[in-house]
Amino acid sequence: MIERYTLPEMGKIWEDEFKFSTWLKIEILAVEARAKAGEVPKEDLQKIKERASFDVKRILEIEKETKHDVIAFLTNVAEHVGKASRHIHYGMTSSDILDTTLAYQMKSAGEILLRQLRELREILRRRAIENKHTLCIGRSHGIHAEPTTMGLKFTLWFEETGRNIKRLQEAIETISVGQISGAVGTFDHLSPDVEKYVCEKMGLKPAPVSTQVIQRDRHAHFLTTLAIIGATLEKMAIEVRHLQRTEVLEAEEYFSKGQKGSSAMPHKRNPIVSERITGLSRLLRSNSMAALENVALWHERDISHSSVERVIIPDSTIILNYMLDLMIKLMDNLLLYPENMIQNLNKTRGLIFSQKVLLKLVEKGASREDAYLMVQKPAMDVWRDKSKTLLGELKNSAEVKQYLTEKELEEIFNLDNALKNIDVIFARTIEKE
Repeated sequence: MIERYTLPEMGKIWEDEFKFSTWLKIEILAVEARAKAGEVPKEDLQKIKERASFDVKRILEIEKETKHDVIAFLTNVAEHVGKASRHIHYGMTSSDILDTTLAYQMKSAGEILLRQLRELREILRRRAIENKHTLCIGRSHGIHAEPTTMGLKFTLWFEETGRNIKRLQEAIETISVGQISGAVGTFDHLSPDVEKYVCEKMGLKPAPVSTQVIQRDRHAHFLTTLAIIGATLEKMAIEVRHLQRTEVLEAEEYFSKGQKGSSAMPHKRNPIVSERITGLSRLLRSNSMAALENVALWHERDISHSSVERVIIPDSTIILNYMLDLMIKLMDNLLLYPENMIQNLNKTRGLIFSQKVLLKLVEKGASREDAYLMVQKPAMDVWRDKSKTLLGELKNSAEVKQYLTEKELEEIFNLDNALKNIDVIFARTIEKE
């Protein structure tokens, strides 16, 4: 069983306690780096390490007066540390701890999402293998096209989830940078070695160049990646919603004992999880648009991005965490109805073999245009008259008989031929790793 991250664990990353703890860690590491360079007395460093603490309520109380969160935090820490606190935040600007902390939070959140994506992918692999030969009708424009298998649907999602894992890994790497470079990123008051030391201890890399802030194309990369992952989950959810429609009923969300589908209609079994995922994906997309708007800031910095990020970054990671948790359970327990798949596949009475007939006629010497017309005319008759089958109409067609025998026609309509290349697809996807 793959380890499951719970929703509260993601939420904790964005709580004040986690944020202020990270701020304090960064501040102490900066002092530690300066002490190693001989800029801070060792006894002062020791006092800071022993005494440095904070109280969330006290910080918020001070902030009401200062109207500045970092100053409120530093004031509260100084209350605990005393005189040695003069070394804390030396040469730094607020964004040094704000942006480095935000990068650490996003990295931490991204790693949770990665684990969920890997779990989802393994479930999709299992469901694909289980349903490798489970025949169903493929649809284009919502209309019956040609036979496929449920295994291929799961394989498609498996492969796309793999791409999303790579995208998220890249996004995490992009955002995993910190800065301790001062008011406009020039290291005027601190050595770059302080930044290097802090980032290394935090599991981050120093931003090669920064202004007063880490550049927001990194954050946009992260949030647009979350939006793409959300779009994949939406794609899967919409497929389930379509397949669960009463007229189709090839798949269905698990309906637990005691669950109710409607306050008015006791018979209802609704795809509520898939609908929830569909709706939440819209929030991820809108948040990613806001992240793109945050890329362009005035000169070395303004704070037009700040208020936006306080909403969109925690919300997007928590939303996707929730969506992935829903989808993992949905795919793991998705009910499938192979009998209905076969019934639906046969609903158009052979029309789904029209392309095979067309191509066989071309192989036998007919022009593509003539072959198309030879198949389309009886196909349209079958659409109109539900007592007819395409195989029956083709057997009665004088034009078709000039090219194909009844035995050849019957072989074309053999469903087993639809699966001849399934192994090839599985070999380059599910079985590749």
